[in-house]
Amino acid sequence: MWLVVDLVLVGVFAVIGRLSHYGTLTAGGWWTTAWPFLVGTLLAWAVLTATRRPPAAVTSGVLVWLGALAGGMVLRHLSGQGTATAFVVVATLVLGALLVLPRVGARVRR
Repeated sequence: MWLVVDLVLVGVFAVIGRLSHYGTLTAGGWWTTAWPFLVGTLLAWAVLTATRRPPAAVTSGVLVWLGALAGGMVLRHLSGQGTATAFVVVATLVLGALLVLPRVGARVRR
């Protein structure tokens, strides 16, 4: 379940970014923005699976956040997309909120 939640939230991050910068949303534009971060998220999930960490744990959310962010930025750079400092800062904050806070909320509800 958390894998799907994380992928959807990373997709939402890409939607927000496309709309805030371009004012419109197309499937191709969304994919261009989303794919590096989706791959980073999947790589982080591979680490979670290999280490058998509980996906709902807040620390797992931190790992997914950092994987999505680092993987996304590296892949954006390698594919010729921008990694301006302001973008890195905003992506750090927004992805952190989207990928960690739901796990904090789930923990508080328990």
